[in-house]
Order: sequence, then C-alpha cells, then structure tokens
Amino acid sequence: MDGAGLPGKGEPLTARFISGGTQNVIFEITRGEHRCVLRMPPPGAPPDRDKGILREWRIIEALDGTDVPHTSAVGVCADAAVLGRPFYLMGFVDGWSPMDTPGRWPEPFASDISARSALSFQLAEGIALLSKVDWRAGGLHDLGRPNGFHERQVDRWTGFLDRIKNRELPGLDVATEWLRAHGPLDFVPGLMHGDYQFANVMYHHGAPARLAAIVDWEMGTVGDPKLDLGWMVQSWPRFTDDPADSEMGYVDMRGMPSRDEVVAHYAVVSGRQVDDLDYYLVLAKWKLAIVLEQGFQRAGDDEKLLAFGPVVTSLMASAAELAESTDYRG
Repeated sequence: MDGAGLPGKGEPLTARFISGGTQNVIFEITRGEHRCVLRMPPPGAPPDRDKGILREWRIIEALDGTDVPHTSAVGVCADAAVLGRPFYLMGFVDGWSPMDTPGRWPEPFASDISARSALSFQLAEGIALLSKVDWRAGGLHDLGRPNGFHERQVDRWTGFLDRIKNRELPGLDVATEWLRAHGPLDFVPGLMHGDYQFANVMYHHGAPARLAAIVDWEMGTVGDPKLDLGWMVQSWPRFTDDPADSEMGYVDMRGMPSRDEVVAHYAVVSGRQVDDLDYYLVLAKWKLAIVLEQGFQRAGDDEKLLAFGPVVTSLMASAAELAESTDYRG
C-alpha cells in the first residue's frame, strides 16, 4: 500500500473478515481514518480465479467516473507473493445488503411497506445505467466477445450441461430448441454484470432507497445488458400485491412494483426497447437452471447445494412453459 502511494502511511493496519467462500474472501482494511475493502481468492480456489480477480478489477476501475453506483477502485496487486493470491482494494461502502437479513428488510423498509418500491426501481436503474457505459473508452474492448454473443449461448451452455449432467431435466429440449429458433429484436452490446439480483447490490442506509454499489463482478463481461434485466426479473411476480405470490426466494416482495413496472423503468433509463423481454426471460431461466445444476451435481451432503435440485427443475419447466406459450416471433 505504501509502495502504491495509498493514504495511511505510518498508521497501524488492521484487517476484519467480512465474508467469504470458495470463490472469494473479503476483508475490511483500516489504516488510521482510512478504510477500504480487500477482495481476493481464498487459498484453495482454482487457479483461474487469479485471472478472474484481475478481471473484476478492470471492471470497477472502468466504472470510476460513471453514473453507475459502484465501489471505487483503490489499488490492485497481481503479485501472488504478497498475500498468496492476487488481490485488489476497493472503496468501503457504508451501506447494507439484502443478504444481511435474508427474508426481511431492514428499517425503515420492514415497517414501511410503501417505502419498498424504491428498492426495486433503484435495482433496475443500476443495470440501466450500466448498459450505457462506454466500455470501449473504459479500456474493456477485449473483456468479452460481443460479436456472436447470442449465437454462442445455446451451444456453450448445452455443451457445459452435457459434461456435468447425470439426470434428465424435463423441458430442456423444448426451451433449447426455442432458443435456437429465436433471438432478440435488436442487440446493442454493452457492459453486463452477469448475475444481477438483490443479492449483489448494496444500498445506502435509510429512506428513500438509494443504490450505493453494484458488487460481485465475477461474471462481468461485454455482452448483452438486457440479459441482466431478464436475469433480474425471471422470478419476479407479475403482481406483488398477492400474498400468495409475494415471496421471491430470499426477499419479501410485498409492496414492490410489478414486473412490468420495473421493466418499464429500465427501458426509460437505459433507452433500450424491451418488447423482446420474453426472449430474455426464457434465456435467463434456462441458463440459470444449467448454472445451478452444476452446484446440485457436486452437492454431496451439502444441504445448500442439494436444495438447488428442485429449483433447477422448476426453472427449466418454467422456461419451457414460457417458450411454448409466448407469441414472441423474434
């Protein structure tokens, strides 16, 4: 840190573990009055995570100076000899994550249901702003392969599934063939998060809701930003005022706007048309089912991963049902 000219030289350094798993570990680093966050692969992570962590750094560095809520880029170290793995430092965000209290919102959103709608509109606005980032000017021209992005999706992920699956997934063939036969109405390449949902954002404390940062960029690439939208709303209830349909996994959706309302907000902020949403919903459900199937196949006795089993079958069946019922012709 001293060699990089970062503030706090001469102050004692303390580290506090925040979170971590098989992919990354995160620590709060404090030197005097200066705070930042260190993110790096754990010792047992696969070697490709080293490239992944440096890839993440490129994205958050490119976001500096944009309207996208993000953690600031503080510094990066590619030398594994320093801490055992490459790492980067990002700005500390004084905020909260929906994952801090799964299943319930913090105050004032727990007691004031009317304040919750802004959480959703801010969520949609985050990726809408991300879709407008000039990724070429940010030096991300080689981050992904936007040319042929949609043409590669089916072959890439069916090939991946063929290597890992040992059970049949009802609806797979229907959804796969539908995706082969359809595509978006238009494709404007842009920066995308890749796993956009409430779990991967932070909000400022208090109301009204304000997005503080989009986090966890492992899946970030240059591709089709509208897939982020499809991913975000693939399980969003059409009508959140129905008590039977107000739960969306780990968040309480009561008081939230409908799916159509958040999609419309995305369209206004991003300037992109959303008439082809059904295509992205089928693609998101189908792709997420395959991604989660990997976790299920290696679950062993891990109860969390075993729980992916019925989620996968439900997602794939939902993708096939939507494919068969939609009148989308793109």
